[in-house]
Amino acid sequence: KACKQRAAELKDEQLFSQGHERPEGDFCSICTLPIPIPTEDHAGIRACCMKMICNGCDLAAKKRGMNDCPFCRTNYDPENYAVCLALIQTRVAKKDPTAIHCLGQKYFFGNLGLQKDVRKAVELYTE
Repeated sequence: KACKQRAAELKDEQLFSQGHERPEGDFCSICTLPIPIPTEDHAGIRACCMKMICNGCDLAAKKRGMNDCPFCRTNYDPENYAVCLALIQTRVAKKDPTAIHCLGQKYFFGNLGLQKDVRKAVELYTE
């Protein structure tokens, strides 16, 4: 009976030790804690530095009176689409893969005042 129980425990250990590791992008760039899934509900990507910041770190920064990016300290208004688009395009020009993917999403969904352009989005995704 003890052998069967130990065999079951070993099987459980083997099953629970297998699994997927979370991608590096699923962690907050400030507190380094994993961001709960779905990440888009619990964090945001900053247009200035393309870093994912969890809502907790963002709130803590705002409580301290910081109205700029908590990671790189760039002062910009996230509601100003022209400035956000310019920041993203600057990162794309530097060949930042996160920025390229982000700009592709903006074209695919027609965000930030861009006209929806699936062809341009696919070009960016495959770049």
